[in-house]
Amino acid sequence: MTPPRPPGARTIDEILADRRRRLRRLPPTEAYARVRDGAVLVDIRPAAQRAAEGEVPGALVVERNVLEWRFDPQCAARLPQATGYDVEVIVLCSEGYTSSLAAAALHELGLTRATDVIGGFHAWRRAGLPVTRPAVPAT
Repeated sequence: MTPPRPPGARTIDEILADRRRRLRRLPPTEAYARVRDGAVLVDIRPAAQRAAEGEVPGALVVERNVLEWRFDPQCAARLPQATGYDVEVIVLCSEGYTSSLAAAALHELGLTRATDVIGGFHAWRRAGLPVTRPAVPAT
């Protein structure tokens, strides 16, 4: 039996839908074109996932747990790519769920050009876009 929700509680599906309303999410081919035009592709997947699935050559790896600190233009821990609030950041996760939440968090920092890839790395690979082979063979 599901416990009753406390007042104000929302499901993850409701939260995800709310966050996605802020984004203009990109199909993999459009994301690839934007990256070729200067957008920063940020892979937020954990190391084990990247090893098992492969990687996108040239993607900046920033694991999800530190993303906001690395892209906040006001933070001392920011990356050199965090050049200001107008930087175009395209977030990539495995299937396109966590990346939506992460891109919405970047919006809250003022990076309103942040978005994510519809379908994540799996869709990127299915689209025939550049990827490396997994470091760990699938079992």
